[in-house]
Amino acid sequence: MTRRLGRTQVGIVGGGPAGLMLSHLLHVAGIESVVIEIRSHDEIEQTPRAGILERDSVRLLVDSGVSDRVLRDGHEHQGIDLRFGGVSHRIDFQGLVGASTWLYPQTDVFLDLAAARARDGGDVRYSVVDTQIVDITTDRPGMLFSDADGVEHEIRCDVLVGADGSHSMTRSAVAGRREYFGQYPYAWFGILCEAPPSNDVLIYTRSDRGFALISQRTESVQRMYFQCSPEESVDDWSEDRIWSELQSRLAGADGFALQEGRIFSKSVLPFRSYVCEPIRHGNLFLAGDAAHTVPPTGAKGLNLALADVRVLAELLERAVLKKDDSALDTYTERALSRVWKAQYFSTWLTTLLHTLPGASDFDVRRQLAELSAVVDSEHGAAFLAESYTGWPS
Repeated sequence: MTRRLGRTQVGIVGGGPAGLMLSHLLHVAGIESVVIEIRSHDEIEQTPRAGILERDSVRLLVDSGVSDRVLRDGHEHQGIDLRFGGVSHRIDFQGLVGASTWLYPQTDVFLDLAAARARDGGDVRYSVVDTQIVDITTDRPGMLFSDADGVEHEIRCDVLVGADGSHSMTRSAVAGRREYFGQYPYAWFGILCEAPPSNDVLIYTRSDRGFALISQRTESVQRMYFQCSPEESVDDWSEDRIWSELQSRLAGADGFALQEGRIFSKSVLPFRSYVCEPIRHGNLFLAGDAAHTVPPTGAKGLNLALADVRVLAELLERAVLKKDDSALDTYTERALSRVWKAQYFSTWLTTLLHTLPGASDFDVRRQLAELSAVVDSEHGAAFLAESYTGWPS
């Protein structure tokens, strides 16, 4: 079979939000791209993913012309509740830093971006197999793959971008990379249930039984999590046991109780911190989860991916259209300065709220004192609010 040859300016491996947003931003700047993705459009659409968008992520979707649906269908959250000792404490984002976040599932971000690329005639190829990247240290790097019909393709480009997620194939091509890991001795047990919202904002809970997070999905579907062992089996948890555990972790003198309903999804979510350095090798650049992952506690994963490609699109515009090749030399430093801030914040919030196995009485009292120090101090609460809603671009 003859391999079909193609040419574009930027080749993008990965058709999730990071890859599609980069392709869209390049299109706006007048730069051609081809996106390849091993999953089908339907497979990505049908994978439920939560999403809290920072202020600048919302602006990026709206101002770049992707869609304003996040403003119509998303839910603006002007704060969160920190709950410990059986009492909730509101962290008022708007009052502290003049910013909000938006509850908007990552699945919807993908749908908006996929629709925008289709609307604008973008070249996005789903369900590809046998993907390879070649010649990344030359001025003609390439993507090799077979499409859904089994036809082999070779696309040469000026620049390659690996936006292919935490199990990245492209990352392995970064020669001499250093990899930084942070492991955690716990995981999250997550559920989706049919119930009305239990609160107007997310509740981050520290209890003697462990962490819990009460989030929302829609007016009738809610997402909730509680801390568990990474080896936990969902089969060991009946609906009654799950609700008893969640209610126990949220219980307090104020009489707060969760709205319950039929649980239709259960999963265990292990997590870790990871950073690859550098995130460039030759003419290959990494973005999103291919370059870094964070604990979900700080809601930073999707936002970091969008921040990466916002920076990369700006630098590619300077390099491709203005012939400023040196612009791309700043990508690793610019992107990772934000990534390491997010690693710090996500790890801090995780350790602030989770029960550490084997913790001493001193550890417990110190943790409660730190929580009190955050909610009792305007400066402490403002630090949390600024970090959660996102640092200025």
